Amino acid sequence: MRNPYLPVGLNLRGRRCVVIGNDREAEEKSATLRECEADLRRIEDATKVRDEDVADAFFVISTPQDEALSARLRAIADRERFLLCCIDQPKHGFVAMLAIAKAGPVRVAISTAGLAPRVGKLLKEGLQRAMDGRFARFVEHLAREREKTKQAHPAPEESPERRSAMIEAARGFEADVSFRYPEWFEKD
Repeated sequence: MRNPYLPVGLNLRGRRCVVIGNDREAEEKSATLRECEADLRRIEDATKVRDEDVADAFFVISTPQDEALSARLRAIADRERFLLCCIDQPKHGFVAMLAIAKAGPVRVAISTAGLAPRVGKLLKEGLQRAMDGRFARFVEHLAREREKTKQAHPAPEESPERRSAMIEAARGFEADVSFRYPEWFEKD
C-alpha cells in the first residue's frame, strides 16, 4: 500500500472547517461539511488565503492544484495543528478524502489509497444505486426497532437480549456484490 491511511469518521459538528477553491470539488466538499454541521468558512480565491484564515481551523480542504499554496498550507498545518487535505496532492496533506456512498444516515467510505480513483468512483456509484430509498427506509426502521429494544431491555448495550433482538430485526437482509472486469484484464 502506498498510502496506508486509516479510514475514520469525523464528528465535525460546530468545528471550524475551511474549504479553499472555486471548482466543483470545492463545492462538493463544502456541501458535505455543511451536511455534517461544520462551522464552514469558504475561501474561493486561493490567492487571498491568509495564515489567519486557517490558523484556528480544525480541518482544511484545499482543491487548487497549486504546489506553492499546498506547501504553505502544510507548513501552517504543522505549526497550528489542524487536519489538512490537499486534493490530488497527498505529499502536502495528511487526510485523504474517500469516495462516499450515502443513503439516509448510512455512509460507506471507499478508498483505493490513491492507486485507482476511477475504480473508487465506480464502486461508490454501484453502492449508491444499491442503497436506494428502500434501503434508507429499512435502516430507519431498524433504528426505530433499536430504540424500542433499548426501552424493553434497559440493561447495558452488550446485553444478550438486546443483541439477539437486533440480530433478529435484521434477519433476512442480504447484500450481494459482484464485479465485471475489462476484457484486457481477463486475458491476463
